[in-house]
Amino acid sequence: MSDPILSRATHQLEPAVTTDRARKRGWTDWLVIFLRIMAAVSMLKGLYHWMVVCGFGAADDGGFEARALPWQTATVFFAVIDLVAAVGLWLAAPWGAVVWLTASISMIAVEAFFPQIYGGISELVMAEGALIAIYLLLAIKAAREQPQ
Repeated sequence: MSDPILSRATHQLEPAVTTDRARKRGWTDWLVIFLRIMAAVSMLKGLYHWMVVCGFGAADDGGFEARALPWQTATVFFAVIDLVAAVGLWLAAPWGAVVWLTASISMIAVEAFFPQIYGGISELVMAEGALIAIYLLLAIKAAREQPQ
């Protein structure tokens, strides 16, 4: 005879069968993919800023210490905030998107309103703005996809 308690316990250990492979990607999946890509980009940006702070690849002009105080302040700010945003984005945590949006809007503000710091690169402003627009579009689509 088989023990009903034992057979029920072993039945619970069987793997769950899902049909995720047949499932079509939804907007939430695309949002998470976008967040992971932005996490990698933020990680690279943060590491670049830390390389500048630490003097890797420094030019003959004296490096970080020889720069103006606003440039130094902005560089350290982006070195920290980009890495924090990268962690939050990779985890797809809500605070990660907030930190990333803060970093992106701050970079737009620095480039647009204070061109003497980094040179006012208009392409960077447009790229950051486009990424924010893509994020907002995906977030709205993913929110509409969720059951209420």
